[in-house]
Amino acid sequence: MLLFKDRHPSRMAGSRKAGGKAGRYVAMALEMGAASAVAIRASEVVLDPRTYLKCMYGCKDWGRNWTCPSAPGAIKPWDFKNILKRYKSAVLVHCPDKKSSQKISYALERQAFVDGHYFAFSLSDCSLCDQCAHPEPCRLPKQARPAMQALGIDVYATARRQDLPISTLKNENETQNWYSLVLIE
Repeated sequence: MLLFKDRHPSRMAGSRKAGGKAGRYVAMALEMGAASAVAIRASEVVLDPRTYLKCMYGCKDWGRNWTCPSAPGAIKPWDFKNILKRYKSAVLVHCPDKKSSQKISYALERQAFVDGHYFAFSLSDCSLCDQCAHPEPCRLPKQARPAMQALGIDVYATARRQDLPISTLKNENETQNWYSLVLIE
């Protein structure tokens, strides 16, 4: 689980960049209730395989979730690097809660697919079910998506590159920021 403290509330209402093909998905994210959404180049996504360590040794859901990097057949951060190189554009979505983040990012993925971007893919902490069915089969395998950090994305560095609010929390009562990413083309 990623928890982020909001340090810059003034940056939460809108998009800094909305140009290019991804601009329409930024607008869609904002209309759906995202705190902010930013069109970025896929090359601006920061990768760091150390995220795998934080998942493995810092997450209470390790080994208990189908979208976890511990799941059989899960893509590992060192493999995702080659996948990410194939994308040119993405939308970074910032929400105040996990459910909204996943709902919005999946809707953007779906719309981008319908628009002809057939490799569009969203990355968001899974919140489809109150409790994952693991080790039983996933209840919603066509909608379940891995978290950004599960694939080696440094969410902190990626968000900071876009001047979006993010910092570690001192406790779980602090305001959370949830991020998801939609790879468009």
